[in-house]
Amino acid sequence: MNNTVPVMEKRDFLKWFLDQYQLKRRECAWLLNFLMSDDILMERVHFVEQADYCPKALMISTNDVDCVPFAFHKNQHVTMDAEKSFHDIRLNRNEDIFIQLNFKDKQMTPQYVAVLEENPYLPVNEEETNIHQLMAEMVLEKSIRNERIKSIQKEIDQALCKGDKKRFNDLAEEYKQLKALNV
Repeated sequence: MNNTVPVMEKRDFLKWFLDQYQLKRRECAWLLNFLMSDDILMERVHFVEQADYCPKALMISTNDVDCVPFAFHKNQHVTMDAEKSFHDIRLNRNEDIFIQLNFKDKQMTPQYVAVLEENPYLPVNEEETNIHQLMAEMVLEKSIRNERIKSIQKEIDQALCKGDKKRFNDLAEEYKQLKALNV
């Protein structure tokens, strides 16, 4: 995974976060401080939304929100034990760690938005993808039709100049059909 947020920015954000907010569980502050103390681990840290889709995730909440205080997800297993997560992180330093922080007005907080990364594990919304694909195809078809209409107009002019009545009638019919589709 490409690391788009520099380690220093992530560390500065966590320092600011721990200074500004009271966590529901004090072990979470200890865990975040442990991560900040190690540049190799901080390179593997990614702040995301909906971290429960990620293979390895920490979910940490502050006192000002109604969310689970702490959860550690690894593959399909979930634990509320911060010590187990600490040992897993310490023993598997080469694995990415996705952190979801739950705190009030987080989307309006510039410090948070600056370190937030796109979650690569979110499921693809097939319906939305199909709609976008269908719309793109419609735009392409309309563009091709418009180009063909322009081309036919030129060919009609040429047929008129040459006095080619049959060619003119054929082109006029095709022109009418394309114009009807373009509405």
